[in-house]
Amino acid sequence: MASQPGEESADRSADEDPITVEVVHISEHRQFLKKLQVPYGSSLMTAIELAGVLKEFPELDLTKTKLGIYGKPADKEDVLNDLDRVEIYRPLLLDPRQARRQRAKRG
Repeated sequence: MASQPGEESADRSADEDPITVEVVHISEHRQFLKKLQVPYGSSLMTAIELAGVLKEFPELDLTKTKLGIYGKPADKEDVLNDLDRVEIYRPLLLDPRQARRQRAKRG
Protein backbone atom coordinates (compact mmCIF):
# COMPACT_ATOMS: atom_id res chain seq x y z
CA MET A 1 0.00 0.00 0.00
CA ALA A 2 1.04 3.59 -0.39
CA SER A 3 2.74 5.40 2.43
CA GLN A 4 1.85 8.91 3.37
CA PRO A 5 3.84 11.50 1.40
CA GLY A 6 7.17 12.12 3.07
CA GLU A 7 6.85 9.08 5.32
CA GLU A 8 9.70 6.57 5.05
CA SER A 9 9.71 2.98 6.18
CA ALA A 10 11.87 2.40 9.26
CA ASP A 11 13.97 -0.25 7.49
CA ARG A 12 14.72 1.68 4.27
CA SER A 13 16.38 4.98 3.47
CA ALA A 14 16.02 7.21 0.42
CA ASP A 15 19.45 6.21 -0.95
CA GLU A 16 18.56 2.51 -1.23
CA ASP A 17 18.01 0.46 -4.34
CA PRO A 18 15.08 1.24 -6.61
CA ILE A 19 11.72 -0.45 -6.12
CA THR A 20 9.76 -2.39 -8.73
CA VAL A 21 6.23 -1.28 -9.63
CA GLU A 22 3.70 -1.92 -12.38
CA VAL A 23 1.75 0.82 -14.14
CA VAL A 24 -1.53 -0.19 -15.77
CA HIS A 25 -4.07 1.61 -17.94
CA ILE A 26 -6.80 0.08 -20.06
CA SER A 27 -8.43 2.35 -22.59
CA GLU A 28 -11.47 1.51 -24.67
CA HIS A 29 -9.32 0.03 -27.45
CA ARG A 30 -6.04 -1.12 -25.91
CA GLN A 31 -4.22 -1.84 -22.70
CA PHE A 32 -0.93 -0.70 -21.24
CA LEU A 33 1.06 -2.65 -18.67
CA LYS A 34 4.63 -1.82 -17.83
CA LYS A 35 6.78 -3.17 -15.04
CA LEU A 36 9.61 -0.81 -14.13
CA GLN A 37 11.99 0.22 -11.42
CA VAL A 38 11.63 3.64 -9.84
CA PRO A 39 13.71 5.36 -7.18
CA TYR A 40 12.73 4.52 -3.60
CA GLY A 41 10.32 7.19 -2.35
CA SER A 42 8.75 7.84 -5.78
CA SER A 43 5.17 9.00 -6.12
CA LEU A 44 2.46 7.57 -8.35
CA MET A 45 2.98 10.49 -10.74
CA THR A 46 6.71 9.74 -11.01
CA ALA A 47 5.96 6.12 -11.93
CA ILE A 48 3.36 7.20 -14.50
CA GLU A 49 5.82 9.62 -16.09
CA LEU A 50 8.69 7.11 -16.12
CA ALA A 51 6.45 4.42 -17.62
CA GLY A 52 5.60 6.67 -20.57
CA VAL A 53 1.84 6.41 -20.18
CA LEU A 54 1.22 9.98 -21.29
CA LYS A 55 3.18 9.38 -24.50
CA GLU A 56 1.02 6.34 -25.26
CA PHE A 57 -2.24 8.01 -24.21
CA PRO A 58 -1.87 11.78 -24.78
CA GLU A 59 -5.63 12.19 -24.31
CA LEU A 60 -5.35 11.30 -20.59
CA ASP A 61 -6.05 14.25 -18.33
CA LEU A 62 -4.50 13.29 -15.00
CA THR A 63 -6.19 16.23 -13.28
CA LYS A 64 -9.54 14.46 -13.83
CA THR A 65 -8.47 10.80 -14.01
CA LYS A 66 -8.82 8.65 -10.92
CA LEU A 67 -5.80 6.65 -9.76
CA GLY A 68 -5.39 3.69 -7.47
CA ILE A 69 -3.03 1.11 -6.07
CA TYR A 70 -4.42 -2.42 -6.29
CA GLY A 71 -7.99 -1.16 -6.60
CA LYS A 72 -7.85 1.30 -3.72
CA PRO A 73 -8.10 5.03 -4.45
CA ALA A 74 -4.78 6.88 -4.33
CA ASP A 75 -3.48 10.37 -4.96
CA LYS A 76 -0.82 11.11 -7.56
CA GLU A 77 1.51 12.31 -4.78
CA ASP A 78 1.21 9.13 -2.68
CA VAL A 79 4.53 7.36 -2.15
CA LEU A 80 4.91 3.90 -3.65
CA ASN A 81 6.15 0.73 -2.02
CA ASP A 82 7.95 -2.15 -3.67
CA LEU A 83 5.68 -4.27 -5.91
CA ASP A 84 2.79 -1.76 -5.93
CA ARG A 85 0.52 -1.76 -8.97
CA VAL A 86 -0.39 1.76 -10.11
CA GLU A 87 -3.79 1.79 -11.83
CA ILE A 88 -5.03 4.61 -14.04
CA TYR A 89 -8.80 4.34 -14.36
CA ARG A 90 -10.91 5.44 -17.28
CA PRO A 91 -14.14 7.30 -16.59
CA LEU A 92 -17.35 5.31 -16.27
CA LEU A 93 -19.67 5.72 -19.22
CA LEU A 94 -22.70 5.04 -17.05
CA ASP A 95 -23.28 4.99 -13.32
CA PRO A 96 -23.51 1.30 -12.24
CA ARG A 97 -26.82 1.96 -10.46
CA GLN A 98 -28.32 3.45 -13.62
CA ALA A 99 -27.06 0.51 -15.68
CA ARG A 100 -28.68 -1.92 -13.22
CA ARG A 101 -31.99 -0.03 -13.42
CA GLN A 102 -31.89 -0.11 -17.23
CA ARG A 103 -31.23 -3.86 -17.24
CA ALA A 104 -34.10 -4.40 -14.79
CA LYS A 105 -36.50 -2.44 -17.04
CA ARG A 106 -35.52 -4.55 -20.04
CA GLY A 107 -36.10 -7.55 -17.85
